[in-house]
Amino acid sequence: MEQSEKTSAKSWWVLVAVCLGVFMSLLDVTVVNVALPSIQKNFNTSFSNLQWIINAYTLVYAVMLLLVSKLGDLFGRKLMFNITLTIFTLGSLACSMATSNLMLVIFRGVQALGGAGLMSLSMSIVAATFSGKARGLALGVWGSVADLSTALGPLVGGILVQAFNWRAIFLVNVPVGVLALIMSIAFIRESEKIHNESIDFLGMLISTVMVFLLILGLIQKENHYDYSWTNWHVSSLIIGGIVLIIVFIVLESKLKNPMIDLSIFKNRGFVGSCIAAFALGGGLYAFFTYLTILLQNYMGYSALQTGIRQLLISGFSLVLVPVAGMLSDRIKPKYMISGSLIVAGCGMLIAHTTLGFSATWTVLIPAFILFGISNALVNPSISNAAVSSVLPQQIGMSSGVVNVFRQFGTSFGVVILGLTLTDAYHSHITSGLNKITQLPAHAKDGLTKGLFAAGPFSGKAVLNSPRAQELHQLPFFDKISDVVTHAYYYGMHNVLLTCATLFIAAGVICFFLFESKKRVD
Repeated sequence: MEQSEKTSAKSWWVLVAVCLGVFMSLLDVTVVNVALPSIQKNFNTSFSNLQWIINAYTLVYAVMLLLVSKLGDLFGRKLMFNITLTIFTLGSLACSMATSNLMLVIFRGVQALGGAGLMSLSMSIVAATFSGKARGLALGVWGSVADLSTALGPLVGGILVQAFNWRAIFLVNVPVGVLALIMSIAFIRESEKIHNESIDFLGMLISTVMVFLLILGLIQKENHYDYSWTNWHVSSLIIGGIVLIIVFIVLESKLKNPMIDLSIFKNRGFVGSCIAAFALGGGLYAFFTYLTILLQNYMGYSALQTGIRQLLISGFSLVLVPVAGMLSDRIKPKYMISGSLIVAGCGMLIAHTTLGFSATWTVLIPAFILFGISNALVNPSISNAAVSSVLPQQIGMSSGVVNVFRQFGTSFGVVILGLTLTDAYHSHITSGLNKITQLPAHAKDGLTKGLFAAGPFSGKAVLNSPRAQELHQLPFFDKISDVVTHAYYYGMHNVLLTCATLFIAAGVICFFLFESKKRVD
């Protein structure tokens, strides 16, 4: 056994060490967003090039989750955790010293390689270090740190960029990484390695390329809203990824020592954990992207003010840490996970009802509370259910798979929610401008094309651009501005309905997938 029934004080230092790593790796998913304007000005680069600073991290991160988990099982989780922690820390230092956009994109990929290991291995290390009720509490803390790091990204980024410059968002990781590495070496106990097992190199290669193609296809769709799903830039990647999934399943089912033991998917509880993780990524973490744009670009809050307001959601992770951990051990996942997902769905429906064309965020407070409660309760429950439903030697593999589902759900959600929002945005831009009879036809056509090309994120920026200054002199400019604002709000209503549907459907499915009987550690 990799853990004893009695939890020692040293075990809690292990939790501190891995949580430091998780905090850094997930913080860097969102912290860079608020620094993009400064980076663009510094490197004088285009917005499409700038997007790859985010996409490079997302792509490499998703690709490496499964691979690093398997390497941890083969060669030791502590060894691989320390290696990936070192890679992440050095990658952060390199990012802070980048002298061009291309260098920064490359070093972000290096960062993500380390970040994927920190996320995936940390969950399996926590699960193997703790047992019984202590495991539920520890995974609750781990999940809460993961929630907080993602939500605090814009706030931390805003503070660092405002106080120093964009390089500070990467440089701050270096001392934290060094501290985490020292603690990891001192406190983490090496896991039992899998001996006398042939390494499934082909499975590793196929799984890596498979995830790469699927995520890259979604990124292509996200970056080019004018591309249809049948556009070869998108469809070739998605179809290639699906074909490799089939090849991977066939291959793994025939090997004696596969990269992923597909028998874990015969466990209904594990499948439920994967579905819940996908729904959480697609329904909440992807939603944060569009919520942030609403608060900043349309309600007019700064990055720092937006981050502070979103603390109402992430703050529950801190408050409910002990409660979530204990409840995930005492309440059956059949009720805990499905109930938490449905609570999030209800929050989306409440936001859909209360969100008018108000310029204040206070109408969203009831929904924010439900988002926070749901997120704080469901994350540790998913982790606990996933590792409790498999054999001890499958913990590393199961944590990697669940994290891939969560990350893929986030990437998929960003694209689907983006398409949902953009369709409504375009429709209401067209109908709204057509109602302004004073606007000349040629000006209407030019403005429509400009707003469509910029996309919903930059609608307000188009109106405030130098090329649109003439519009400000028009007596009906306020009507034009209202059309753009209302179009985004209409889009957000569709996004909220989509998220609510996803959460409620996933909650119902999970209710029937999870067994009613008590789990056995």
